[in-house]
Amino acid sequence: MWSVLLFGLAGLLVGGAVSFRRQGLPNWTWIAFGALAAAALVAAYLLTLPAA
Repeated sequence: MWSVLLFGLAGLLVGGAVSFRRQGLPNWTWIAFGALAAAALVAAYLLTLPAA
């Protein structure tokens, strides 16, 4: 369940990063959103792995 929410959050963050870049905002804003999106995707993937 959490992985689905994190994938959705990552999608929103990627959309924000693309939007901020197209608006011409400072680079750190869209880079930060992209990094948060990547972190959300990694966390969602790790939650899908079976417990050892």
